[in-house]
Amino acid sequence: MIKNDSAVVSLAGGLVLRQARPADLDQIGALLSARGEPDDAVDHRLAVTDPDAGLSACAVVVDGDRVVSTATLLDEEVCIGGVRLPAGQVELVATEAAYEGRGLVRALMHWAHDRSAARGHVVQAMIGIPYFYRLFGYEYAIDIPQALNVNALPLPLPGDGNSTLRAARPSDIPAMAALQASAQSGFDVTMPHSAACWRWLLDHESSNLVVLEQAGTVIATARTTPPGEEMLLAEAAARDESAARELLSAVGVLAAGKGLQVVHRAGTVTGNAWQEFLDHEPRRSAEQYYIRIPDVAVLLDRLRPLLRQRLTAAGIDRTGRDIVISTFGAHHRIPVLADGLGEVVTGGVMQSPGVVGGAGVAPDHLAPLLFGPHGFEGLTRFRPDVYAADEELFRTLFPRLTADVLSYYLPY
Repeated sequence: MIKNDSAVVSLAGGLVLRQARPADLDQIGALLSARGEPDDAVDHRLAVTDPDAGLSACAVVVDGDRVVSTATLLDEEVCIGGVRLPAGQVELVATEAAYEGRGLVRALMHWAHDRSAARGHVVQAMIGIPYFYRLFGYEYAIDIPQALNVNALPLPLPGDGNSTLRAARPSDIPAMAALQASAQSGFDVTMPHSAACWRWLLDHESSNLVVLEQAGTVIATARTTPPGEEMLLAEAAARDESAARELLSAVGVLAAGKGLQVVHRAGTVTGNAWQEFLDHEPRRSAEQYYIRIPDVAVLLDRLRPLLRQRLTAAGIDRTGRDIVISTFGAHHRIPVLADGLGEVVTGGVMQSPGVVGGAGVAPDHLAPLLFGPHGFEGLTRFRPDVYAADEELFRTLFPRLTADVLSYYLPY
């Protein structure tokens, strides 16, 4: 990089990275459509014309007046154990084929992470192509639930059949958000749709928001892909199991016998109501969301109330003794005080944390440890560089977690 200021970054070969401008929109849309999906241009305009995002959410690399690469950063929120973590999500990334291999995506990711930090985000989450985003500090952490085949549709039960399935409207957003909040309440880690995302999804062309309405009240909601060779039913939430059955039946009619898959949300109303109608085949491959932790100490500091709660619930009293977590190149001490956990103190290299009763966690395993389904105990079974002198303590601090993520793009 030749020059870097708040507005412009000069790149090799005379290219310039800067914030997107209104005059760039047509070119950005054409680039996204050519390198991704035609609907990406629509999605981009929805984001950058929304007051919650705006053009400042998007950056471009230009060659003169020609847009040759772009990326957009969206605001999200990840919730864990009642702690709300401001998060960023990089989306709508594309580079013109003739300009690939010149580090443009790397420069755009650097811009996105700088903007994310300026907006107070303490993590970034995303769906991305395999391996690529690990180059930028992302690690696979949260399981993506399976999409299961529907073997049969529910038969009507007494009281069923009094509802109507229709396209969602802006006035339905509060009801849909409430149903999703109820569905997510049983998970340890959640990412709900932002207010802006709800608005965008109403005009999103790759999926449809639908609601099941009864006597003027929304009793169920879901996202569906347009009818085609096979239909996908995702993000389903319902008031009760009767509404869940009606929802599945109504969407099954839309699928018109061409095949229907359902994203399984274990333990939710819809997940329980649909058990007998789905083919619960074993998972054939790993599918996970990426998480990036830009500053371990900042994140651990945010999580102190949750860590304290876990210690208290387990009846573990470590007053006067620090909790030590080493990522080997650095280490973090959390003082345990009589009235809570003190601020995180970061130090240098610590190759043998067991000597001080601490845990060793390689940096690329931190995201799975803090947000993933294996917990400390699970990771120690297949990661030699995750270990602790006091295993009971760290199993308590970092248990196995369930997760439910609502993302703008469906990962299927």
